Amino acid sequence: MAKEKDNPNYKVIAENRRARFDYAIEDDIECGIILEGSEVKSLRANSANIAESYAAVDDGELWLVNSYIAPYEQAKTFGHEEKRRRKLLVSRREMARLWNDTQRKGMTLVPLVLYFNHRGLAKLKIGIAKGKKTVDKRETQAKRDWSRQKQRLLKDHR
Repeated sequence: MAKEKDNPNYKVIAENRRARFDYAIEDDIECGIILEGSEVKSLRANSANIAESYAAVDDGELWLVNSYIAPYEQAKTFGHEEKRRRKLLVSRREMARLWNDTQRKGMTLVPLVLYFNHRGLAKLKIGIAKGKKTVDKRETQAKRDWSRQKQRLLKDHR
């Protein structure tokens, strides 16, 4: 990942920071996304939101539902729908694994990061996650607070 961040083409567009708080992420998968031209132009201008979106398997296809990509002003007549369902591209083996995890194990598919990779292609990282209960969220918060406090103490003693 460090080499990707050094690449001039690598660029994070949208990040779902709330996902790691609300869900226990067990695994993640990088997948392609089918976009229209005006959507790509809008993403290059950093105008997208994946915080309220989710991924779903329908009829053997993977879809990104409820993601927002702002309209591109210069594409007035050939614009795009802002919250349309967008098809995600994964291999058949990954699709079967995703379907099994969501159907049998009670997992859900949460979008984590929308970014341009080193080749300049739009990619979406999806996490296979299980929802956390309130107690688990409190434990996570307490661990994070303690680690911050510990770092401050270590910094002060130097």
